[in-house]
Amino acid sequence: PAPLLIGSCSHLWVLPCPSCATGQPDGQKKQLQELYQLGPQLGSGGFGTVFSGMRLSDGSPVAIKRVARESVLQWDELPDGTRVPMEIVLMEKVGSGCHYIIQLLDWFELPDSFVLVMERPVASQDLLQFLLEQELLCEEMARWLFCQVLEAVRHCTACGVLHRDIKPENLLVDPESGDLKLIDFGCGTFLQERPFTRFAGTHVYSPPEWIACGCYYGHSATIWSLGVLLYVMVCGNLPFCKDHDIVSGQLFFGHQVSPECKHLIRWCLAKHPADRPELEEIFCHPWVSPTQPRTHQLSPHQSQAIA
Repeated sequence: PAPLLIGSCSHLWVLPCPSCATGQPDGQKKQLQELYQLGPQLGSGGFGTVFSGMRLSDGSPVAIKRVARESVLQWDELPDGTRVPMEIVLMEKVGSGCHYIIQLLDWFELPDSFVLVMERPVASQDLLQFLLEQELLCEEMARWLFCQVLEAVRHCTACGVLHRDIKPENLLVDPESGDLKLIDFGCGTFLQERPFTRFAGTHVYSPPEWIACGCYYGHSATIWSLGVLLYVMVCGNLPFCKDHDIVSGQLFFGHQVSPECKHLIRWCLAKHPADRPELEEIFCHPWVSPTQPRTHQLSPHQSQAIA
């Protein structure tokens, strides 16, 4: 067969034929162009370009992501010893048992890149676009979405995976049903007990310990990013834009937010990592589970402006 062209106004790339476009030995796996029909470009970022597509066998919609080799942050090996981008390894690791994480369906290795084929919920849009249309969310909707994010993070944690880039752009939402899926593991890695000394993700979601000390622990940094995310959901803007704001930790609520929601946000955005909740404590927080009593008290500094 002829090479498959995938293009847009500004970008054109070629998927070569027979032996190149496969992640498996020759003859064991059909090629991309035999399995999928390519559509328009959906988006592009620092780590890859995403196109819409369709699985030819049943017409299911898919997303097809091309990741250039030079943009891969981290490499790892699959159980069979194949060296691939960490993103593929992580997505296969979290690939079953959680409805709130996008599924990797297939992958292909090319001379200069890798191609990932993922499920694509047709009616969904990223949470950032959803927020721009809504301006901000009522707390009931924010709670529904946030709880799904918590479930996705819980599953990642159980699989030993650290996403490192939880933000509205990496959350797909069905505006009709409110169903949510976590996407893009391009910044992810494996959880570890020792601190990380290299940051990957989005800077305005980074915790103060990274800015001040150049290191962070995976769990507490994730909790910080969840606090930023919840603030964005209910306030419609970022809590901090500059490094000194992140380090100072001064929070201001420009919109009407319930005391319980403020309490949870301030707890997640505690300046010191040890003062932040564990993930399971968030699940038990009265804003997340309204039948639960509040058991954690903020310090006087954290409590200011809650009322």
